[in-house]
Amino acid sequence: MGSMQSCPDNRYTGRKPGRERLKILLFLLAVPLLCLLSLLLGPSGIGIPDLSQPSGSSILALRFGRMLMGLVVGAALSASGMVFQALLRNPLAEPYVLGVSGGAGLGATVSILAGSSLALPLNLPVTAFVSAVITLMVVYGIASQGAGGSPSVYSLILSGVIVSSICSSLIMFLVSTASVEGLHNVIWWMLGNLQPVSPQQQVFSLALVLLGIAGIWVLSSRLNALTLGREMAHYQGINAGAVIVAGLLWATLLAATAVSMAGMIGFVGLIVPHVMRAMFGPDHRRLVPLASVGGGTFLVLCDALARTVLAPLEIPVGVVTAIAGGPFFLVILQRRMKQAWN
Repeated sequence: MGSMQSCPDNRYTGRKPGRERLKILLFLLAVPLLCLLSLLLGPSGIGIPDLSQPSGSSILALRFGRMLMGLVVGAALSASGMVFQALLRNPLAEPYVLGVSGGAGLGATVSILAGSSLALPLNLPVTAFVSAVITLMVVYGIASQGAGGSPSVYSLILSGVIVSSICSSLIMFLVSTASVEGLHNVIWWMLGNLQPVSPQQQVFSLALVLLGIAGIWVLSSRLNALTLGREMAHYQGINAGAVIVAGLLWATLLAATAVSMAGMIGFVGLIVPHVMRAMFGPDHRRLVPLASVGGGTFLVLCDALARTVLAPLEIPVGVVTAIAGGPFFLVILQRRMKQAWN
């Protein structure tokens, strides 16, 4: 079942295996160099902080912690967006399109304002994931009404937009009634930041992200078939419904984990999968790990830019990704209106 691929191989796409391997190698070599650049970038310019001073060591440790956060969160968002684009066959899809990030954000907001995220560090990712799953179930249930239990792509997207709007309204209501301290914490979290979370939450979240990416990679050959439609997948002996449910759950786990760690960071799941697909082709067996690495690297660079472009003022990284993603979204939308998904 998994051996039958919907993606044409290199003989029919014009892609040369040797050139593809070289591109992948160059990309993987560039990743550690870009991460090193992010460690060197600071408000005062490029360079290593004075490690002979306690403050210099603390600054370098903080940058390293933020780099690790960026790698994990970016990988989760990118892999999640890639799955949504494949399952919905829509190039505009990302973790926000089905209300998953909105549901995770609502759960995380409740956890932050209730103070349970401080008392129990693991409560935040757990609450975010449970809220995201409930949101996904609500979206799927609404989209299935009158669809014979098998919702269409468009009904899923429309239901996701509606539920996401409701979640955003509830978050705004909670923020408007919060204390000054709670208001500050939630607003800073909603803008997106990569300040390191507690060690327990870091380890727990890293395990969830690795598990989610591995689960998606196992589905990669079936995602290849689904990008050509459920009918084509059925002809290849693939249970499209089971693959869609499994893919949505893995993508939800990744998106919720990212939201619980770094807040509402948008457009990473939209931009990176497109760029990786253009660079390395549509085969998800290769795209899953490359998009994960690319998403982490992209977010790390965005964070470095956030702390240097208006130094000494620091911009939330979510603002940087939104500024980068807005024009990208418009370009994709314009192309989408001119031609169908291919």
